[in-house]
Amino acid sequence: MADSKLLVPELNEAETMGAETAHFEELLLQASKELQQAQTSRPESTQIQPQPGFCIKTNSSQGKVFINICHSPSIPPPADVTEDELLQMLEEDQAAFRIPMSLGEPHAELDAKGQGCTAYDVAVNSDFYRRMQNSDFLRELVITIAREGLEDKYSLQLNPEWRILKNRPFLGSISQQNIRSKQRPRIQDLGSLYNADSLRPEGGPEKPHLNLWLEAPDLLLAEIDLPKLQLMVAMPLLSVPS
Repeated sequence: MADSKLLVPELNEAETMGAETAHFEELLLQASKELQQAQTSRPESTQIQPQPGFCIKTNSSQGKVFINICHSPSIPPPADVTEDELLQMLEEDQAAFRIPMSLGEPHAELDAKGQGCTAYDVAVNSDFYRRMQNSDFLRELVITIAREGLEDKYSLQLNPEWRILKNRPFLGSISQQNIRSKQRPRIQDLGSLYNADSLRPEGGPEKPHLNLWLEAPDLLLAEIDLPKLQLMVAMPLLSVPS
């Protein structure tokens, strides 16, 4: 029969681990609720009013098409690289450089001859637009990406030939657009599982460290750092009662 004196440390350790597990589960649940509430309370989009820049004329099988290249300070700028660096990036990997832009909905307009046509508003960052004005290379790159983006988004087939209208910065009217709101910091640092009211037992294990972030709107990932051990846990987010 085992000595009862030898069982005491094991029982104490089991009790400590049970308390830590319960505290950990409580912390995870609390963080899950906070992240969900932040996701639901944060607006998913922001309304902007793009400013006119220049207008491109082209056509499709459905008739004349005009693309208003606009700008707004609310749109994030692309990476700040020189044209030589950009050329090298594009030669190595065309997807390595991205220009954030907002593609507006098509709107029916009348051209200079009073004939019906379709116009699209494409907005980029204002600082990048000013830089683009002094660079034929950047201007043609933006036009190419804008055309490809419109073709992909609206299943268009635009004529590869186009021209920039003189003395006409836009056609028709430039409508407000909704852009995705700036995301909150992805990683939520919750620090140690122990707090002032729950101090680590003397001689007990080192403090674990917990990080949480949303991998998807309904998936929470938890990363737990322990001495000589790293654990990753994924858990679905359940609806939080109001």
